Amino acid sequence: MTTIRTRRQFLGDVGKGVLVASVGAGMAAELGLASPAAGGSDAPEALAFGDLEPLVCLMQETPVDRLLPVLVEKLKSGTDLRRLLAAAALANARTFGGEDYVGFHTMMALAPAYHMSTELPEAQRPLPVFKVLYRNTNRIQEHGGRKGEVLHPVDHATTEIADVDAGGEALRQAVRRQEMEKAERLFAGAVRKSPDDAFNELLVAVQDTPEVHRVVLPYRAWDLLDLIGREQAHTLLRQSVRYCVKAESWHRPGDLDEARTVLPKMFDEHKLLDKSPGTRCATDHWIEKMSQTIFRATPAQAADAAAGALAEGFSADDLGQAICLAANQLVLRDAGRTFRDEVPGKPLGSVHGDSIGVHACDSANAWRNLARVANPRNAIACLILGAYQVAVDRTARGGDFLNWEPLPLKQHVDGIKSTEPAVLLAEIESAVRGNLQARASAIVHRYGQLGHPERPLLDLMLRFATSEDGALHAEKYYRTTSEEFAATRPAFRWRQLTALARVTASEYGRPAPGYAEARELLKV
Repeated sequence: MTTIRTRRQFLGDVGKGVLVASVGAGMAAELGLASPAAGGSDAPEALAFGDLEPLVCLMQETPVDRLLPVLVEKLKSGTDLRRLLAAAALANARTFGGEDYVGFHTMMALAPAYHMSTELPEAQRPLPVFKVLYRNTNRIQEHGGRKGEVLHPVDHATTEIADVDAGGEALRQAVRRQEMEKAERLFAGAVRKSPDDAFNELLVAVQDTPEVHRVVLPYRAWDLLDLIGREQAHTLLRQSVRYCVKAESWHRPGDLDEARTVLPKMFDEHKLLDKSPGTRCATDHWIEKMSQTIFRATPAQAADAAAGALAEGFSADDLGQAICLAANQLVLRDAGRTFRDEVPGKPLGSVHGDSIGVHACDSANAWRNLARVANPRNAIACLILGAYQVAVDRTARGGDFLNWEPLPLKQHVDGIKSTEPAVLLAEIESAVRGNLQARASAIVHRYGQLGHPERPLLDLMLRFATSEDGALHAEKYYRTTSEEFAATRPAFRWRQLTALARVTASEYGRPAPGYAEARELLKV
């Protein structure tokens, strides 16, 4: 059938074209005059974000060498950091859809960067956020800008609302079968019920394969919602749906047999299906013993230990502390990268970036936080799988973690003579700048032993977490360890900052792109 256009329609389109050219694609989309998507009439419809659309387009379309001056001007004109962060998160989601390695790592760094900014003096607060926004736009530009956007609107007429009692099973089956369109429709239908329903249904699919990006991606997306609004739940969380579907193709037959049978087995054997986490308070001795059990166990044994503790009524918080302390051992004991693992930015002996320990700690922290906000069934599942994954991480990539000695080493601690906090902080900074991982860890351990306040030390670590690249992990790991320090009992909490000092010393010397320019523009 041939479409006949009238002269009035033709002139109207010409007029729209002139207006689009004058106000820009983002504002034109906001006014409903044009789709901001690149391409011709066959291009898929683009997602649009209302009054945030011009800022979202700015994050995608501004050449990276001009981005920071534009952001500084936005701040001066009254746009706050949260709004810039929201636009960056939506630009990232629309561009990558959870399918680009650097892209989804950048998304996962956004909320930690904002939390870091709240710990800084007012003049310095934009620095960690600008650092990640620079990385975000740079990757978008490398990816081709708006031409290859992954996320597009889901037709609500085709969404599928699964039986509420299914609890995410339909979504999980669509993910397992790699049915992307069906998984997207099911998830869109869940969001129509409520963001919380959608989140809990998504977690059932996430729990199918305990793996760092699969678990940290939905947690960091959920964390962002507190900063940019629940109305963006569908856009941010559907990235995890797409990641899960894509990840199904990465596994060989039989790889996931234990991972996918251990959870139903634990629910059945320990009669946990209709239970909620208990309130029984553990002793320090129990937490230490449980953390060592999880650390030394096989994956199945670790899951069984966690399930048994939940069946006995121990609180989610106490079990979560034990899980995170077990993961912390993988940083403290790591022998560092071997010749085989060495790559630019991550040299021999380094432990920052995607090291076993950093990944394990970020995963354990994510499982623990997901358990806090999930429904009772998912809270129990997250804790069981959190323990399971620590054991998987210890065994899956080799290394003799059970026999490697954890930091701090006795000879380093014995060599620390000063007791004054200012002197110790200066020595920690010197050790970090010298890439002396063991010494930095030992001084932080001694600093904690002496009962000195944590805030000056955190300020020092925060400065490095902001200035250094960290191989995509500096912001997340700082947030993980500072958060776990605050949530862990005094008997154990300094292990978190000891590990942070080690990772900080490992990553030092590779400044983050854009950081120096941001400091100069902000005059800080």
